[in-house]
Amino acid sequence: MDTFISEKHQTVRRTVRAFCEQNIAPIAKDIDQEARFPWEIVEKMGKLGYFGIQVPEKLSGAGMDSVSSAVTIEEISRVCAALGLCVSVHNSVCVYPLMQFGNEDQHKKWIPPLAKAEKIGAFCLTEPNAGSDASGIEATALKDGDHYVINANKVFVTNGGVADICLIFARTDPDAGRKGISVLVAERGTPGFVTGELEDLSGMRANPVSSIRLNDCRVPVGNLLGREGMGLEIGLKGLDTGRIGIAAQALGIAQAALEEAVRYAKQRFQFGTPIASHQSISFQIADMATKIDAARLLVYRAARLRDESKPFSKAAAMAKLDASEISSEVADAAVQIHGGYGYSKSYPVERYYRDARVTRIYEGTSEIHRMVIARSVIEET
Repeated sequence: MDTFISEKHQTVRRTVRAFCEQNIAPIAKDIDQEARFPWEIVEKMGKLGYFGIQVPEKLSGAGMDSVSSAVTIEEISRVCAALGLCVSVHNSVCVYPLMQFGNEDQHKKWIPPLAKAEKIGAFCLTEPNAGSDASGIEATALKDGDHYVINANKVFVTNGGVADICLIFARTDPDAGRKGISVLVAERGTPGFVTGELEDLSGMRANPVSSIRLNDCRVPVGNLLGREGMGLEIGLKGLDTGRIGIAAQALGIAQAALEEAVRYAKQRFQFGTPIASHQSISFQIADMATKIDAARLLVYRAARLRDESKPFSKAAAMAKLDASEISSEVADAAVQIHGGYGYSKSYPVERYYRDARVTRIYEGTSEIHRMVIARSVIEET
């Protein structure tokens, strides 16, 4: 499985897997059913650098590369996709934009606590009337002296229920169209910062997804990320990185579903033999394993291109599209192999099935990714 990554990355996999099996696996079912965010585990993960995977060590991060990040998210998601989602979003669309576009003062203020999981980050783009069309956001951030006054209603915010540092996409120039969108950092506890009720979701239930509303919320002008009008540029670059993370997350879910299906197929006897020996089952397992390995190659390719500072937008879109589609296919097949038991909460494949489905929606739907890929191919040909 790992012949195409280095020994360093294989060591990362072994280390993360050992941590997850020991600390997360015993509670994964419970936190899903209870829709509970496991702060006690997050604190341990923060000390190990999982919330600052690619942050330089001088800013309290782990200082690892993109392939290591993908492997880490894949392994966490193999055990608990909701925590994999938390780590992916926190690192890729909160910490990365702050690192890439923030100034030195912003780095010193926000990166160390984020890297140590003392604070949790969120990316607040989606609104009731703006999803795939990011340019349609209606939130405003109007300058008033040395502050911006933000009014926004952000929905389906991953990590929203626990987020301390939020990247808010808002219009600083309502008349400038796409060029009038900027990114500002809003912190929990600021007057006018309101966290909504948690969403009662089908999957990823241990991740506290909520709305975040800003009502005449005043933030200092020093909280502007980059320059005014850079919002969509910052958002798209963050999402390119985030797509690798979500692809890795989907990959982890698929791997877990395959392993559970094989385990069950070896133990379940019908017609006097384990169902794993039946061709109808073994062929499904063969297809599942092949699709997962193909998706893994796409995911690691995108991560490696990013590490090599080469264009990776199309590769990330391909990886996210394929891994998310395969994750749903593999989870569905795992349920089918389990038969009626696969539809029961007594078996983990039911959770994998629910968790896999949303990976085709967030951080760009499959339809959006097909548009991105097609546009790139047409332009290059």
